[in-house]
Amino acid sequence: MEHAILRPQAERRYQEELAALRVWDQGNRKPENWLLSPKAVRLFILGSSQPVDCGGQAVTIRKKYLGNDALVERCIITLAGNRGLMLVGEPGTAKTMLSELLSAAISGCSTNTVQGTAGTTEDMIKYSWNYALLLANGPSRQALVPAPLYVGMEKGILTRFEEITRTPAEVQDSLISVLSDKVLNSPELGDDGLLFARPGFNVIGTANTRDKGVNEMSSALKRRFNFETVQPVGDVALEKQIILNEVGALAAAAGITQPLDEEAAELLATTYHELREGVSAEGHRLERPAAVMSTAEAVSVYYQTMMTAWYYGDGRMDAGCLVEHLVGAVAKESDEDMGKIEGYFSTAVRDKARREGGAWTRYYEARSRLK
Repeated sequence: MEHAILRPQAERRYQEELAALRVWDQGNRKPENWLLSPKAVRLFILGSSQPVDCGGQAVTIRKKYLGNDALVERCIITLAGNRGLMLVGEPGTAKTMLSELLSAAISGCSTNTVQGTAGTTEDMIKYSWNYALLLANGPSRQALVPAPLYVGMEKGILTRFEEITRTPAEVQDSLISVLSDKVLNSPELGDDGLLFARPGFNVIGTANTRDKGVNEMSSALKRRFNFETVQPVGDVALEKQIILNEVGALAAAAGITQPLDEEAAELLATTYHELREGVSAEGHRLERPAAVMSTAEAVSVYYQTMMTAWYYGDGRMDAGCLVEHLVGAVAKESDEDMGKIEGYFSTAVRDKARREGGAWTRYYEARSRLK
């Protein structure tokens, strides 16, 4: 019996679409060892407006990345070449999600990942040893424990390197020779220690601009990557749709059958957009909070409010509860952020309540929950 898992990887969540696209993809040009052609990878990520004919079966490929289509196309072409791909941008701009989707479509595996932290070491990236076998038989391939970079080169699949600028500089620089020469040397194995990368291998890195200066990448390493900047969502309607899509998927996985509240999504999308931009739709200049006002944070606030209504309430999302969870998400970088949120409610939210009424009025009346 197969057990449920909390978050299925992309290749499992979208296995039906990927299988259908492999049928549709017959005859298209693709790089060696890719599961899908660049055309099919693009279609998988950006979706189709009409069902796709996959061997006589019409399959709808839904849009998974709601952002810059041209950026996705450039990312795919970069990965087909010899340079790594580096996705940079503010936290919560779907860099990780895009990296996962690319890996699932190209390699059929999105879990070959290094999670960069201050404690990441070189052996967590390349390889380590099974010391029992090492002591018993000496250095051998059987005693070697491959890490994500080794696995990617050996199998010809993508290696994801998350939060690369969080790792020490010496760990980052261990990538330079691998990205240049596509060879990894294990000197302990002697003449058999050279691992040459198979076609299909490449590296997708992600880095947050807020981490700039923590462990800045060297110029030599930067030259091995093509950089793509992932911008925050610039359209309120699109941000609202992302919130509804993501929360809908989370709710379905958790068995929550409560209908989605579009008005609550509109409130959150507008709040996050205006505080991120520092100006309201009415023209009020707003102080930007130090906290990350990302779409991912808005999804979290909405989902927490929805779960509160599901488990404690009558299934209807309450404006006061929404405000409380908003405070919990924003008031974590600086005490001054609370004053900025209060200022937003006393200007932008007040004016929207007077002009539009309805949900905005309830939102404004719930400002007492900011305390």
